[in-house]
Amino acid sequence: MLTLKVIREQADFVIERLAVKGCDAKAAIAEIIALDDERRSTQTQLDANLAQQNSTAKEIGALMKNGKKAEADAAKQKVADLKIQSTELEQKLAAAEQKLNEKIVLLPNLPSTQVPTGKTAEDNVVVRQGGSKPALHAGAVPHWDLAKKYDIIDFELGNKLTGAGFPVYKGKGAKLQRALISFFLDENTAAGYNEVLPPHMVNAESGFGTGQLPDKEGQMYHATVDDFYLIPTAEVPVTNIYRDVIVNPSDLPVKLTAYTPCFRREAGSYGKDVRGLNRLHQFDKVEIVRFELPENSYAALEGMVAHVENIVKKLELPYRILKLCGGDMSFTSALTFDFEVYSAAQDKWLEVSSVSNFESFQANRLKCRYRIEDKKTQLVHTLNGSSLALPRIVAALLENNQTENGIKMPAVLQRYTGFEYI
Repeated sequence: MLTLKVIREQADFVIERLAVKGCDAKAAIAEIIALDDERRSTQTQLDANLAQQNSTAKEIGALMKNGKKAEADAAKQKVADLKIQSTELEQKLAAAEQKLNEKIVLLPNLPSTQVPTGKTAEDNVVVRQGGSKPALHAGAVPHWDLAKKYDIIDFELGNKLTGAGFPVYKGKGAKLQRALISFFLDENTAAGYNEVLPPHMVNAESGFGTGQLPDKEGQMYHATVDDFYLIPTAEVPVTNIYRDVIVNPSDLPVKLTAYTPCFRREAGSYGKDVRGLNRLHQFDKVEIVRFELPENSYAALEGMVAHVENIVKKLELPYRILKLCGGDMSFTSALTFDFEVYSAAQDKWLEVSSVSNFESFQANRLKCRYRIEDKKTQLVHTLNGSSLALPRIVAALLENNQTENGIKMPAVLQRYTGFEYI
């Protein structure tokens, strides 16, 4: 969430930066400043009212002591009237603050000045590529056909048990899932990330803290009786571990990693781009999360990108890294790099990771701060990244490594899978 200080003091800059994300915020900023003016005016009236109320109350004792009962009674009535006015002003102030907050939380994060201009994914900038596209044998097929041929992923059974987008992994397909999860976690912990295993459901406060709520609840599965949400990513519970926490600067950076299933409604998704593992409602993902001092967050972002790149290299997958343009960025991000791997049988690039710096946007919602000595608290910077999401990684591994005799596992995975071929 943007701070009111930034909105008021840098209104033109905020409007200009949000335009990069395709957000025309001029009217919203004007309304927020007007609401804040009203809030400030009401607060001034309330403060003056309370001061007058207190001073008048103090006079009552002296008036009674000097036998001025009529004046004391008048002073008592004045205090009573002031109390009524104060209550009304407090209610008005609370309403103004609530309305002001409701407007502020709907503003996206400001994109970094490093963000390219553009409106759609076609405007994203490829910053780096690696690996070579494989040459497949004549009978090569997409991963959904491979899954059926080798009986490792059953999409129809998942549809029977739940619905489309909930596949059942079987045999070596299930073992491949476990292998990838263990491999990713081992890579992350070796890089200094502390593993946590968080809940797979969160409350509304956690959804608000990382920016899914309000306004994005339609993309999450909601258990309405308990008002819990199934997590769309481990980012939500892991980042919220530090909600309402003042961190000692000497403890920064905080580096966390977690494996969780993820649940996304993906409302409106249809067509060839959602076939097989390309888009699911439930999938497995390993996440990395960092809390940083503001001056270190962009160096940390570079380190996270390099870390994910190293994992993709070890999987021997052709990849490219894109810097997202303003129009393709998330609500909460200040700068995002996407990783895509090439899926040979589909002849397309598949997104497998997003690595983002949110600067202080999430931290302001979370109230996650740090304090240097006796100075005023300041907001930390938060970052996260997929390290990695499994479905499209699996799709690319199956398609790119298929041979006439089976699907060969990358060397780095074989000690995790226990087999060389499917």
